[in-house]
Amino acid sequence: GSKTVHIPSGEVMSVYEAAARYRGEGRDLVVIAGKEYGTGSSRDWAAKGTRLLGIRAVLAESFERIHRSNLVGMGVLPLVFAGAGELGLTGHEIYSIDVPETMQPGISVQVTAVSDTGSKCFAAQVRLDTDMEVMSWKSGGILPYVLSTM
Repeated sequence: GSKTVHIPSGEVMSVYEAAARYRGEGRDLVVIAGKEYGTGSSRDWAAKGTRLLGIRAVLAESFERIHRSNLVGMGVLPLVFAGAGELGLTGHEIYSIDVPETMQPGISVQVTAVSDTGSKCFAAQVRLDTDMEVMSWKSGGILPYVLSTM
């Protein structure tokens, strides 16, 4: 739905309110998703909305092909992982992603999820599939990349 829980306060609020609050707190946002993330209509607007909310990365079990490409075009990092259930994640964690300075297509990165009960580290595969996608993502999306080459 359009509601979410702000972590760590536990307050229920709209997704937009939570995104604005996290932005005010200086936190980068990450989406935790299941299989075929991004399936459905209006996929380009879904990627635009994701970026406008301040979401920096999406951790999913798998991506719909076009939506993954649209996320990259908006400067959002798509990552594939084993899944929240398999890793024992609840969604109440704070995530950090160890992104290397020298990003390359398809590499594995370390993700750390910290909660009140401890922390878990796991690998995620970067779904930047080409050198061009890496350059686009590093620039903050395809439009900033194109403008930087002019």
